[in-house]
Amino acid sequence: MEYALLGFFAGLSLILAIGAQNIFVIEQGLKKQHVFLVCFICSLSDLILIFLGIFLFHYFNQFFNQTVELIFNILLIIFLLHFIYTKIKTHYSDINFQNELTSISKINIIIKTLGFTYLNPHVYSDTVFFLGNFSKNYLLNQKISFGIGAAIASFLFFFTLGYLSNYLSKYANSKNIWKVINIFIICFMSILILFIIKEIL
Repeated sequence: MEYALLGFFAGLSLILAIGAQNIFVIEQGLKKQHVFLVCFICSLSDLILIFLGIFLFHYFNQFFNQTVELIFNILLIIFLLHFIYTKIKTHYSDINFQNELTSISKINIIIKTLGFTYLNPHVYSDTVFFLGNFSKNYLLNQKISFGIGAAIASFLFFFTLGYLSNYLSKYANSKNIWKVINIFIICFMSILILFIIKEIL
């Protein structure tokens, strides 16, 4: 139980940082677009990566070098630029909430969610490398407890974030509010790209 709690708070402290993935989850919650699917993919991905880090930390530490990180960063920049472009198009078009709810497919949502998850090098640094390194000297049963605690933190965080945003969406059912939200998302993603470029340089 002690190691499960340690894993829970370690995982929660890492995931609470606002990033592109969290903003995406909030947006889908506000739009009421496949909220369960988005939260489940993010949570399950964290669980997989956490246990990969716990059991295969030394293997990943050997192969995850600066070249691999650079490739992931470039892919993430391309993905975010495309996302910003779609947000700008949406910002200058009329927002129809019924169309917003029905026009996006599950496949599109899955691809976007996987992109925000697996193209982000910080996801790997937080789950695989930080948590894996943190627990590398534990016994096997302690590793499992630690991983379960960290995974529970991810499930709790993403589903709370998604469904709280879903609940608050009734206060955001306004074209003007959505234009402000879009501006915030565009600015945040742009700052994130600059931060990634700074890390590369």
